Amino acid sequence: MTRYAVYLIPGIDSGATEPAAALRSAADSWFARAEFQDVTVDARRYGFHATMKAPFRAAAGVSERMITDAVAELAAAHRQVTLRALQPVTIGGFRALVPTGPTEDVNALAAGVVRGVDHLRAPLDDADRARRRPDRLSLRQRELLEAWGYPYVLDEFRVHMTLTDRLSAARAPEVDRAIHRHFAEFAGCDIPITSLSVCVEPEPGSAFRPLATHQLRTAATTPAQ
Repeated sequence: MTRYAVYLIPGIDSGATEPAAALRSAADSWFARAEFQDVTVDARRYGFHATMKAPFRAAAGVSERMITDAVAELAAAHRQVTLRALQPVTIGGFRALVPTGPTEDVNALAAGVVRGVDHLRAPLDDADRARRRPDRLSLRQRELLEAWGYPYVLDEFRVHMTLTDRLSAARAPEVDRAIHRHFAEFAGCDIPITSLSVCVEPEPGSAFRPLATHQLRTAATTPAQ
């Protein structure tokens, strides 16, 4: 069954800045590296992004157009954000690029998206719950899973852009060295994000692909009333 997600994708839109476009190009070349195909399987399938709304199935009666229109409305109401002081880090065994500077603007955008499209999401089923391994979640994370369909939202949210799947102890040193070299020019950099993207997984196991991208407003733009 088709799933949708809302992502921040650096450099995907026509208004993207040069640093964002360069980062996206670097991520594309990272995922293309033949020597690391075995440790980027899921990362490549989901694509280079920061999750705003985790993958969900549309509720009964909800069309694809309704989802893209809702995200367009959210984008028009929220200002552009910046991923500040980017660095590669380890999160639960996988590797990601993470902003190490203030993230209040990104966190607020993510919370707005989570709340703003949740009415379009189908209720969780048993398979959805099992996929999230509730036995490994905290009480608060289980509450968030039931309320919003994903455990790492709102106060449990941490913005990140995944680069690998979970790494074995034997493989980690080689991959870590390669990541630091590959993304060296972006270490400590600020990356402006200028749009929200709706992505789609047409069928289970297929790669997510961009469906619609909507510009976030600039400081000078007045949101529609």
